[in-house]
Amino acid sequence: LYAEIANVKEPFDRDNLWRIFAVWATLKGIKLPDWKYFTETPSRKIKGKFDELSKIRKYKESIPDWMDDLGITELGESVWSKEIAMQNEQADVILRVNSLKTTKNDLQTRLQSEDIETEFIDNYPSALKLKKRANVFQTESFKDGWFEVQDASSQLVADFLDVKPGMKVVDVCAGAGGKTLHLASLMENKGQIFAMDIYESKLKKLKVRARRNGVHNIEMKVLDSTKPIKKLYGKADRLLIDAPCSGLGVLRRNPDAKWKLQPEFIENIKTIQSEIFVKYSKMVKSGGKMVYATCSILPSENEKQVENFLTSEEGKDFKFVKDKKILSHQSGYDGFYMALLERN
Repeated sequence: LYAEIANVKEPFDRDNLWRIFAVWATLKGIKLPDWKYFTETPSRKIKGKFDELSKIRKYKESIPDWMDDLGITELGESVWSKEIAMQNEQADVILRVNSLKTTKNDLQTRLQSEDIETEFIDNYPSALKLKKRANVFQTESFKDGWFEVQDASSQLVADFLDVKPGMKVVDVCAGAGGKTLHLASLMENKGQIFAMDIYESKLKKLKVRARRNGVHNIEMKVLDSTKPIKKLYGKADRLLIDAPCSGLGVLRRNPDAKWKLQPEFIENIKTIQSEIFVKYSKMVKSGGKMVYATCSILPSENEKQVENFLTSEEGKDFKFVKDKKILSHQSGYDGFYMALLERN
Protein backbone atom coordinates (compact mmCIF):
# COMPACT_ATOMS: atom_id res chain seq x y z
CA LEU A 1 0.00 0.00 0.00
CA TYR A 2 2.76 2.46 0.95
CA ALA A 3 4.68 1.65 -2.24
CA GLU A 4 1.59 2.26 -4.35
CA ILE A 5 0.97 5.62 -2.65
CA ALA A 6 4.63 6.53 -3.18
CA ASN A 7 4.26 5.47 -6.84
CA VAL A 8 7.32 3.20 -6.78
CA LYS A 9 7.76 -0.37 -7.97
CA GLU A 10 10.02 -3.25 -6.97
CA PRO A 11 12.96 -3.66 -6.97
CA PHE A 12 13.27 -0.57 -4.75
CA ASP A 13 16.36 1.65 -4.91
CA ARG A 14 17.44 4.00 -2.13
CA ASP A 15 15.32 6.93 -3.36
CA ASN A 16 12.28 4.64 -3.56
CA LEU A 17 12.78 3.59 0.06
CA TRP A 18 12.99 7.20 1.19
CA ARG A 19 9.71 7.91 -0.62
CA ILE A 20 8.04 4.94 1.06
CA PHE A 21 9.35 6.10 4.43
CA ALA A 22 7.94 9.57 3.77
CA VAL A 23 4.52 8.06 3.10
CA TRP A 24 4.66 5.98 6.28
CA ALA A 25 5.78 8.94 8.42
CA THR A 26 3.13 11.25 6.96
CA LEU A 27 0.34 8.78 7.63
CA LYS A 28 1.60 8.24 11.19
CA GLY A 29 1.61 11.98 11.80
CA ILE A 30 5.38 12.11 12.23
CA LYS A 31 6.99 15.39 11.24
CA LEU A 32 9.57 14.80 8.52
CA PRO A 33 13.04 16.28 9.03
CA ASP A 34 14.25 19.03 6.73
CA TRP A 35 16.26 16.70 4.51
CA LYS A 36 16.61 16.78 0.73
CA TYR A 37 14.79 13.45 0.42
CA PHE A 38 11.58 14.96 1.78
CA THR A 39 11.52 18.44 0.24
CA GLU A 40 8.77 17.58 -2.25
CA THR A 41 6.66 15.26 -0.10
CA PRO A 42 2.96 15.95 -0.98
CA SER A 43 1.41 15.39 2.45
CA ARG A 44 -2.18 16.18 1.44
CA LYS A 45 -2.05 13.97 -1.64
CA ILE A 46 -0.61 11.12 0.43
CA LYS A 47 -3.53 11.21 2.85
CA GLY A 48 -6.05 11.42 0.02
CA LYS A 49 -4.42 8.56 -1.85
CA PHE A 50 -4.40 6.46 1.33
CA ASP A 51 -8.14 6.98 1.84
CA GLU A 52 -8.78 6.06 -1.80
CA LEU A 53 -6.60 2.92 -1.94
CA SER A 54 -7.68 1.65 1.49
CA LYS A 55 -11.07 0.88 -0.04
CA ILE A 56 -9.46 -1.54 -2.50
CA ARG A 57 -9.00 -5.01 -0.97
CA LYS A 58 -5.60 -5.92 -2.44
CA TYR A 59 -4.09 -2.73 -0.99
CA LYS A 60 -6.03 -2.76 2.26
CA GLU A 61 -5.05 -6.38 3.02
CA SER A 62 -1.60 -6.18 1.37
CA ILE A 63 -1.88 -9.11 -1.03
CA PRO A 64 -0.64 -9.62 -4.59
CA ASP A 65 -3.10 -9.42 -7.50
CA TRP A 66 -2.90 -13.13 -8.33
CA MET A 67 -3.78 -14.13 -4.74
CA ASP A 68 -6.75 -11.78 -4.67
CA ASP A 69 -8.00 -13.20 -7.98
CA LEU A 70 -7.51 -16.77 -6.74
CA GLY A 71 -9.39 -16.11 -3.51
CA ILE A 72 -12.35 -14.63 -5.38
CA THR A 73 -12.41 -17.51 -7.88
CA GLU A 74 -12.32 -20.23 -5.22
CA LEU A 75 -14.33 -18.71 -2.37
CA GLY A 76 -16.39 -15.91 -3.89
CA GLU A 77 -16.05 -12.18 -3.26
CA SER A 78 -17.90 -12.01 0.06
CA VAL A 79 -16.24 -14.97 1.82
CA TRP A 80 -12.77 -14.09 0.51
CA SER A 81 -13.05 -10.47 1.71
CA LYS A 82 -13.95 -11.58 5.23
CA GLU A 83 -11.37 -14.36 5.32
CA ILE A 84 -8.37 -12.36 4.10
CA ALA A 85 -9.28 -9.53 6.49
CA MET A 86 -9.22 -12.02 9.39
CA GLN A 87 -5.83 -13.28 8.22
CA ASN A 88 -4.45 -9.81 9.00
CA GLU A 89 -5.61 -9.97 12.63
CA GLN A 90 -3.28 -11.19 15.37
CA ALA A 91 -3.87 -14.84 16.29
CA ASP A 92 -4.77 -15.85 19.84
CA VAL A 93 -2.37 -18.04 21.80
CA ILE A 94 -4.03 -21.43 22.31
CA LEU A 95 -2.71 -24.26 24.47
CA ARG A 96 -3.52 -27.96 24.19
CA VAL A 97 -3.56 -29.78 27.52
CA ASN A 98 -1.50 -32.97 27.64
CA SER A 99 -4.04 -35.40 29.09
CA LEU A 100 -1.27 -37.94 29.76
CA LYS A 101 -0.03 -35.70 32.57
CA THR A 102 -2.87 -33.49 33.73
CA THR A 103 -6.40 -32.19 33.23
CA LYS A 104 -7.58 -28.92 31.74
CA ASN A 105 -8.77 -27.68 35.14
CA ASP A 106 -5.49 -28.53 36.86
CA LEU A 107 -3.46 -26.92 34.07
CA GLN A 108 -5.53 -23.75 34.29
CA THR A 109 -4.98 -23.60 38.06
CA ARG A 110 -1.24 -24.18 37.76
CA LEU A 111 -0.86 -21.55 35.04
CA GLN A 112 -2.76 -19.11 37.24
CA SER A 113 -0.14 -19.67 39.94
CA GLU A 114 2.44 -18.74 37.29
CA ASP A 115 0.57 -15.48 36.55
CA ILE A 116 -0.96 -16.69 33.29
CA GLU A 117 -4.73 -16.35 32.95
CA THR A 118 -6.59 -18.65 30.58
CA GLU A 119 -10.14 -19.51 29.61
CA PHE A 120 -11.94 -22.55 28.20
CA ILE A 121 -13.21 -22.56 24.60
CA ASP A 122 -16.59 -24.14 23.86
CA ASN A 123 -16.41 -27.22 21.61
CA TYR A 124 -12.62 -27.51 21.87
CA PRO A 125 -12.16 -30.21 24.52
CA SER A 126 -8.39 -29.92 24.95
CA ALA A 127 -7.94 -26.16 24.52
CA LEU A 128 -7.15 -23.24 26.81
CA LYS A 129 -6.93 -19.69 25.44
CA LEU A 130 -4.61 -17.10 26.96
CA LYS A 131 -6.48 -13.99 28.08
CA LYS A 132 -3.40 -11.94 27.24
CA ARG A 133 -0.19 -12.85 25.44
CA ALA A 134 2.67 -14.25 27.53
CA ASN A 135 5.84 -16.30 27.11
CA VAL A 136 4.41 -19.66 28.13
CA PHE A 137 7.59 -21.52 27.17
CA GLN A 138 9.31 -20.25 30.31
CA THR A 139 6.70 -21.73 32.64
CA GLU A 140 7.32 -24.81 34.75
CA SER A 141 4.04 -26.19 33.39
CA PHE A 142 5.51 -26.24 29.88
CA LYS A 143 8.86 -27.64 31.00
CA ASP A 144 6.99 -30.45 32.76
CA GLY A 145 5.10 -31.30 29.56
CA TRP A 146 1.65 -30.29 30.76
CA PHE A 147 0.76 -28.56 27.48
CA GLU A 148 1.76 -27.71 23.94
CA VAL A 149 1.00 -24.53 22.01
CA GLN A 150 -1.39 -25.52 19.22
CA ASP A 151 -4.12 -23.54 17.49
CA ALA A 152 -7.69 -24.57 18.28
CA SER A 153 -8.46 -25.57 14.67
CA SER A 154 -5.35 -27.74 14.48
CA GLN A 155 -6.45 -29.53 17.65
CA LEU A 156 -9.59 -30.81 15.92
CA VAL A 157 -7.62 -32.90 13.40
CA ALA A 158 -6.51 -35.63 15.83
CA ASP A 159 -10.04 -35.83 17.27
CA PHE A 160 -11.39 -36.22 13.73
CA LEU A 161 -9.29 -39.36 13.14
CA ASP A 162 -11.24 -41.23 15.85
CA VAL A 163 -8.27 -43.13 17.32
CA LYS A 164 -8.52 -45.62 20.19
CA PRO A 165 -5.92 -47.01 22.63
CA GLY A 166 -4.08 -50.02 21.20
CA MET A 167 -4.44 -49.03 17.55
CA LYS A 168 -1.72 -48.91 14.90
CA VAL A 169 -1.69 -45.31 13.66
CA VAL A 170 0.44 -43.66 10.97
CA ASP A 171 1.12 -39.92 10.73
CA VAL A 172 2.86 -39.55 7.36
CA CYS A 173 3.61 -35.82 7.30
CA ALA A 174 4.38 -35.55 11.01
CA GLY A 175 6.79 -32.62 10.94
CA ALA A 176 7.71 -31.61 14.49
CA GLY A 177 4.75 -33.63 15.73
CA GLY A 178 2.08 -31.35 17.17
CA LYS A 179 -0.73 -33.60 15.94
CA THR A 180 1.32 -36.76 16.60
CA LEU A 181 1.58 -35.88 20.29
CA HIS A 182 -2.14 -35.17 20.42
CA LEU A 183 -2.84 -38.60 18.89
CA ALA A 184 -0.60 -40.21 21.54
CA SER A 185 -2.56 -38.56 24.35
CA LEU A 186 -5.90 -39.62 22.83
CA MET A 187 -4.54 -43.18 22.62
CA GLU A 188 -3.47 -42.98 26.29
CA ASN A 189 0.08 -43.95 25.28
CA LYS A 190 -1.22 -47.39 24.23
CA GLY A 191 -0.76 -48.87 20.77
CA GLN A 192 1.71 -47.75 18.14
CA ILE A 193 2.19 -44.51 16.24
CA PHE A 194 4.50 -44.32 13.24
CA ALA A 195 5.56 -40.69 12.77
CA MET A 196 7.03 -40.15 9.31
CA ASP A 197 8.51 -37.17 7.54
CA ILE A 198 11.01 -36.45 4.77
CA TYR A 199 12.95 -34.13 7.11
CA GLU A 200 14.99 -35.83 9.82
CA SER A 201 15.52 -32.48 11.59
CA LYS A 202 11.78 -32.18 12.25
CA LEU A 203 11.57 -35.70 13.66
CA LYS A 204 14.45 -34.88 16.01
CA LYS A 205 12.35 -32.02 17.39
CA LEU A 206 9.46 -34.43 17.81
CA LYS A 207 11.72 -36.76 19.79
CA VAL A 208 12.51 -33.95 22.26
CA ARG A 209 8.86 -32.94 22.53
CA ALA A 210 7.73 -36.55 23.03
CA ARG A 211 10.17 -36.96 25.92
CA ARG A 212 8.87 -33.80 27.59
CA ASN A 213 5.26 -34.94 27.04
CA GLY A 214 5.87 -38.38 28.53
CA VAL A 215 4.95 -40.06 25.23
CA HIS A 216 6.56 -43.43 24.52
CA ASN A 217 4.42 -45.08 21.82
CA ILE A 218 5.89 -43.20 18.83
CA GLU A 219 8.28 -44.76 16.34
CA MET A 220 9.92 -42.21 14.04
CA LYS A 221 10.84 -42.95 10.44
CA VAL A 222 12.56 -40.70 7.90
CA LEU A 223 10.97 -41.09 4.48
CA ASP A 224 14.19 -41.34 2.48
CA SER A 225 12.81 -44.31 0.50
CA THR A 226 9.51 -46.12 -0.12
CA LYS A 227 10.50 -48.95 2.22
CA PRO A 228 8.79 -47.66 5.43
CA ILE A 229 5.56 -47.12 3.48
CA LYS A 230 5.53 -50.52 1.77
CA LYS A 231 6.15 -52.31 5.07
CA LEU A 232 2.85 -50.92 6.36
CA TYR A 233 0.66 -51.59 3.32
CA GLY A 234 -2.76 -52.70 4.56
CA LYS A 235 -1.76 -52.60 8.24
CA ALA A 236 -2.81 -49.20 9.62
CA ASP A 237 -5.98 -48.84 11.67
CA ARG A 238 -5.75 -45.09 11.18
CA LEU A 239 -3.77 -42.83 8.83
CA LEU A 240 -3.28 -39.08 9.11
CA ILE A 241 -2.22 -37.21 5.97
CA ASP A 242 -1.50 -33.67 7.16
CA ALA A 243 -0.66 -32.66 3.61
CA PRO A 244 1.74 -29.92 2.52
CA CYS A 245 -0.32 -26.99 1.26
CA SER A 246 -0.39 -23.29 0.38
CA GLY A 247 -0.96 -22.34 4.03
CA LEU A 248 -3.60 -19.77 3.09
CA GLY A 249 -5.50 -20.62 6.26
CA VAL A 250 -2.61 -19.57 8.50
CA LEU A 251 -1.34 -16.40 6.80
CA ARG A 252 -1.70 -14.43 10.04
CA ARG A 253 1.01 -16.66 11.52
CA ASN A 254 3.21 -16.24 8.43
CA PRO A 255 2.41 -12.79 7.00
CA ASP A 256 5.50 -12.81 4.77
CA ALA A 257 4.05 -15.81 2.93
CA LYS A 258 1.60 -13.50 1.16
CA TRP A 259 4.49 -12.13 -0.86
CA LYS A 260 6.70 -15.22 -0.95
CA LEU A 261 4.04 -17.53 -2.35
CA GLN A 262 3.77 -17.84 -6.12
CA PRO A 263 0.94 -19.28 -8.26
CA GLU A 264 3.34 -21.91 -9.60
CA PHE A 265 3.98 -23.17 -6.07
CA ILE A 266 0.27 -23.72 -5.44
CA GLU A 267 -0.15 -25.62 -8.70
CA ASN A 268 2.86 -27.77 -7.84
CA ILE A 269 1.68 -28.45 -4.29
CA LYS A 270 -1.70 -29.64 -5.60
CA THR A 271 0.10 -32.23 -7.71
CA ILE A 272 2.08 -33.35 -4.65
CA GLN A 273 -1.13 -33.59 -2.59
CA SER A 274 -2.67 -35.91 -5.19
CA GLU A 275 0.43 -38.11 -5.27
CA ILE A 276 0.59 -38.33 -1.47
CA PHE A 277 -3.08 -39.28 -1.27
CA VAL A 278 -2.60 -42.20 -3.65
CA LYS A 279 0.75 -43.41 -2.30
CA TYR A 280 0.03 -43.27 1.42
CA SER A 281 -3.58 -44.49 1.37
CA LYS A 282 -2.27 -47.99 0.63
CA MET A 283 -1.26 -48.30 4.29
CA VAL A 284 -4.88 -48.28 5.50
CA LYS A 285 -6.27 -51.73 6.23
CA SER A 286 -9.77 -52.93 5.41
CA GLY A 287 -12.17 -51.20 7.82
CA GLY A 288 -9.49 -48.64 8.69
CA LYS A 289 -9.89 -44.88 8.40
CA MET A 290 -7.79 -41.97 7.23
CA VAL A 291 -7.95 -38.21 7.53
CA TYR A 292 -6.73 -35.88 4.80
CA ALA A 293 -6.07 -32.43 6.30
CA THR A 294 -4.59 -29.09 5.24
CA CYS A 295 -4.23 -25.60 6.67
CA SER A 296 -5.52 -24.19 3.37
CA ILE A 297 -8.94 -22.69 2.70
CA LEU A 298 -8.93 -23.36 -1.06
CA PRO A 299 -11.45 -25.97 -2.30
CA SER A 300 -8.94 -26.98 -5.00
CA GLU A 301 -6.58 -28.19 -2.25
CA ASN A 302 -9.33 -29.69 -0.14
CA GLU A 303 -12.74 -30.91 -1.34
CA LYS A 304 -11.48 -31.25 -4.92
CA GLN A 305 -8.53 -33.42 -3.84
CA VAL A 306 -10.86 -35.71 -1.88
CA GLU A 307 -13.26 -35.91 -4.81
CA ASN A 308 -10.44 -36.71 -7.25
CA PHE A 309 -9.07 -39.43 -4.97
CA LEU A 310 -12.44 -41.11 -4.45
CA THR A 311 -13.06 -41.28 -8.21
CA SER A 312 -9.57 -42.64 -8.93
CA GLU A 313 -8.61 -46.30 -9.28
CA GLU A 314 -6.70 -46.16 -5.96
CA GLY A 315 -9.62 -44.55 -4.13
CA LYS A 316 -12.38 -46.90 -5.27
CA ASP A 317 -12.09 -48.97 -2.06
CA PHE A 318 -12.69 -45.92 0.14
CA LYS A 319 -15.92 -44.19 1.10
CA PHE A 320 -16.43 -40.62 2.25
CA VAL A 321 -17.52 -40.39 5.90
CA LYS A 322 -17.53 -36.66 6.69
CA ASP A 323 -15.50 -33.48 6.35
CA LYS A 324 -15.09 -30.17 8.15
CA LYS A 325 -14.04 -26.80 6.76
CA ILE A 326 -12.97 -24.13 9.21
CA LEU A 327 -12.80 -20.50 8.10
CA SER A 328 -11.05 -17.98 10.31
CA HIS A 329 -13.70 -15.28 9.97
CA GLN A 330 -16.30 -17.72 11.30
CA SER A 331 -14.32 -19.53 13.99
CA GLY A 332 -11.77 -16.92 15.08
CA TYR A 333 -9.03 -19.52 14.68
CA ASP A 334 -6.85 -20.83 11.84
CA GLY A 335 -8.35 -21.86 8.52
CA PHE A 336 -8.34 -25.66 8.17
CA TYR A 337 -9.87 -28.53 6.26
CA MET A 338 -10.19 -32.20 7.22
CA ALA A 339 -11.92 -35.14 5.56
CA LEU A 340 -12.49 -38.60 7.06
CA LEU A 341 -12.49 -41.58 4.67
CA GLU A 342 -12.98 -45.27 5.44
CA ARG A 343 -11.65 -48.29 3.57
CA ASN A 344 -14.26 -50.92 2.71
